[in-house]
Amino acid sequence: MHPSSRTHKVGLGLRQPHYSYLETRPPTEAAWFEAISETYMNSRGRPLEVLKFIRQDYPVALHGLSMNIGCPEGLRLDYLQKLRELIEHVEPFIVSDHLCWTGSPEQNLHDLLPLPFTEDSIETLVNNIDFVQNFLRRPLVLENVSTYISYRNNEMSEWDFVAEVSRRSGCALLLDMNNVYVNSYNHGFDPHYFLNHIPLDRVAQVHMSGPSKFEDILFDNHSQDIPQPVWDLFKLMAPHIRHLPILIERDEDIPDFKELEVEVMKAVYILEGSHESERSTEPV
Repeated sequence: MHPSSRTHKVGLGLRQPHYSYLETRPPTEAAWFEAISETYMNSRGRPLEVLKFIRQDYPVALHGLSMNIGCPEGLRLDYLQKLRELIEHVEPFIVSDHLCWTGSPEQNLHDLLPLPFTEDSIETLVNNIDFVQNFLRRPLVLENVSTYISYRNNEMSEWDFVAEVSRRSGCALLLDMNNVYVNSYNHGFDPHYFLNHIPLDRVAQVHMSGPSKFEDILFDNHSQDIPQPVWDLFKLMAPHIRHLPILIERDEDIPDFKELEVEVMKAVYILEGSHESERSTEPV
């Protein structure tokens, strides 16, 4: 196991451009790695071998893109079977996916599509989450997604929807700080309101990344350095989430590994600072 002495658990997304570098077993600032489930559950070649190699030295989380947990027509058993086999290979400390739908059981649209915030959606999600957790025989963690449209038939806010799904299903939450920022920008709400209404005791993991702006819309494409507004939200939440695994993500325009490690160090610095800030306000 990697002999980490880090106080805080800040990790990096495992991405193909870094495979060769990581195979030299360099010392890194990453306390753990997160692997995209679909990259490895459909491969018995080099990607899976690299993941098993990394797993020798680091804890690993699995993060999926295509579970389609919001699909009212049910879930694909072949997908879940492959995921269960990957879990048995990797023994991840977290298995997560997205609070969205990605198509029909017959056709995956390869996109994280928003759900209407309605009682019908909650009922579908609760049933599907219960099925998945029983099938995988482990808890499921679900991420709030970025959105670019809203439904006319929404019956509640996004934060109330997310909180209610977690409460009724028992699933844990993956709090994506960038997605909170993106949605607050695109839909015109205060991100602090979202964060104040999320049940923090149900958050099991945090994601950090950077969006891109096209005309008047922010897109969650993980192609930029983490912007200051997202770091500001992270700093605000640091006292409440510093015990959780934090992930730095980059999926487009991926820089050298050492460049991403700078963002890991910045996150650790902020988390450490949250201890100092708390101590400075303690009564004497």
